[in-house]
This record gives sequence, C-alpha cells and structure tokens, in this order.
Amino acid sequence: MAFLIKRREMVVVAASAAAFSATGARAQAKTGSSVYPVAVPTYEVQFVAQEKGYFKDEGYEFKLIQGGSGVKTREIMASRQADFAIADILHVLQLNKNGRPTRALNTVDQRAPGVRFAIRKDLYDQGIDTVQKAAAWKRPDGKKAIFGVSSLGGTSHLWSYYFMEKLGLADKVTWLGVGNVDTMLGTLKTKQIDVLSSAISVVSEAEKNGWGKVIYSPSDAGPWNAIIGGPVPVNVNFCLTATIEKEPEKVQAFTNAMWRSMQFIKKSSPEEILGTIERFVGSTSRNANLLEIGELKDVADWNGLITPESYARGEKVWYSELTGIKQPIKLEDAVADRFLKAAHAKYPT
Repeated sequence: MAFLIKRREMVVVAASAAAFSATGARAQAKTGSSVYPVAVPTYEVQFVAQEKGYFKDEGYEFKLIQGGSGVKTREIMASRQADFAIADILHVLQLNKNGRPTRALNTVDQRAPGVRFAIRKDLYDQGIDTVQKAAAWKRPDGKKAIFGVSSLGGTSHLWSYYFMEKLGLADKVTWLGVGNVDTMLGTLKTKQIDVLSSAISVVSEAEKNGWGKVIYSPSDAGPWNAIIGGPVPVNVNFCLTATIEKEPEKVQAFTNAMWRSMQFIKKSSPEEILGTIERFVGSTSRNANLLEIGELKDVADWNGLITPESYARGEKVWYSELTGIKQPIKLEDAVADRFLKAAHAKYPT
C-alpha cells in the first residue's frame, strides 16, 4: 500500500522544520555587549552603531548597558558583565594599574566635552558669577561649597578638578558624586550641591529650568588650549586585553562599528544625529541635546588614533594624587590600535 501524507500534515512538518531552523540560527547568533556611563549624547558613537545597524552588519547582536557613572562602567566591563565600554581613558589606566590589563581601541574626542560649571541660580543672582567666587563662598553652616560631578574619579571629576587645581581652587571646595542625569539635575534644583560640572546638555537643561547658570566652560577651545596645550585622548572605547586575545573577531567587529559611527556623525547634522539616537537621551530636552551634539562635533577626533604626542600631553592630568596613578603606563600598554587601522582600511573615508 502506498504511504500517503495529507496536505495538513505536510504543512505541520514544514512549519516545524522552519521553527527548528530559526531556533538553531538564533542559537548560533554571535552576541556582544558594551556599557556606557550615563544617558547623554557624549556616548553617541555607541548609540549610532546600534541604531544604524552597524553591529548587525558586522555579524553581531549587541546589547548596550547603561552603567550609571564612569566608575561603574569600568567595574561592569572589568567584571566581564560587558565586553566593551566607553569612558575616559583614565579608566583604562586605572585598570592597568590594578592588574587588569586593558586596551583603548580608539578615541572619540580630543577635548573633554563634559566640563561646564553651572552654579545654583540663586547664588548667581547674588553676584557669585565666577568659579573663584564660588570657591570662596561658604554654605550657611560655614562649610565649603559643594561641587557635584557624575562620579568621583570619573571623566567630569578628573578634568574639572584639574582645571580648578590650575586655578588654585581645587582644595577650596568639596567634591561630590551625584550620579546620573536626573540626580545631577535634582541635586542642583534642591540645592544639595552649589555647582554642577557636567555635559552641555545637562547644564543647559539646568539653565532652561532656572536651576543653574553656567559660569565656566573648560571644554571650550580657548580655556582648554591655554591650560592643556592641545589635543588629548579623552573618551575612548576599550576592552580587557583578554578579550583581544580570546575574541579578536569580536573586537574587530566592534571597532569597525565604532569607526563607521564616527563617519556617520562627521557627515550628519546635529538634527540627523539626534533623530538617530533620541531614544537613548530622553532625560534632557531636544534643544539641550542638540547643543551637546554640536559641541561633540567640535571636539571630535575624526581619525580616532591615539598619537604619542596626544598621549604624552594627557600624562600631566592622569598621573596625580587625585587618580592615585603615580607610575606612568606606556602607550603600548594602554592602546591597541591595530583594529582601528584595519577598520580604516575596510571603510575608507
């Protein structure tokens, strides 16, 4: 007797085979993850890579994780809860100092974009309109003025402290880590801090709401070049050296995506960039975000390679009592640029 298969049974078999095939494909999908500190455009290069599908183009499904601060971002990556991270290069140096070999893959800027000081609006209205006056002012209990930054030891703290130190003011105030965008703005609004140093999107939001007023902008080219003397690698994408050794294909895919993101950012208007990353930066207003995106284009390093000259220029900031790093770390022990050079070759400008 001939063996007959009804049409309905054929459909069920075919559907089951398709489901098995899809499940198998998902099981084989290559995955990765990266962590960023806070929800501001400063870290847009990773947001663009996700939204434009650059990770997928490189054969990976990537998850982006918000760390909450630069220090927490470093800890998440170092504990292998994420493959990659973006934050100040200081975190790369700190990990190397503490016996966790780490390498920067590329830099995204050549001046620190998150260093603008906004004082409480009520103090500004009293005539306290410079950082010198803010540092001299005392709280009602007689204690020093409180300067808030995202995290102690993070990017904003590092550069804010250095500029204040050069002005002879760093030790005249109390530094306090105040967390993410909402808590940064909240502590200024409720007068728990007196000055907030943060990205332009955050301090502009404070100005718009009448909570603060910008009084000093070290990120601007004039103050930066006068004190720092030129380009320095600031925010970088980085990973553990072990990741490079064990998963070079993933590192190359990630770096390719970062390089393509920088190319997109360079050729796009702030409006186009914000339209791409908007879901990542919803804690600040559209206008504030556009301001920061414009500033990021001004401070960007479009090549991404960390040169011996720019690295040497940053050493006066990185190695200090504040950071606790006293033994200089060689460029070759902090940077792995072969992946970026390969990305340059694959995706020429």
